[in-house]
Amino acid sequence: MIPKIVRLVRYQRLPLQQNRNMGVYYKSGALKAMPPVNAFGILGVFCTMVPGILLGALISKNIASFLEENDLFVPEDEDDD
Repeated sequence: MIPKIVRLVRYQRLPLQQNRNMGVYYKSGALKAMPPVNAFGILGVFCTMVPGILLGALISKNIASFLEENDLFVPEDEDDD
């Protein structure tokens, strides 16, 4: 009885695996067409990183000034006596 259960579990396809067709070849053996490639290269990296870094710096600067104005976080000067 256990070998029958093992056989059923081993060869049963999961719903996620049925829809996924990630192979390179068709069943006939022919190669599938190459998928479309969006090649932005280094320009795409800079167009993404530069605004992200600038926006992050602007937000952090505004939050730091808000915290200092409301005396929630004020750096104290250390006295060296």
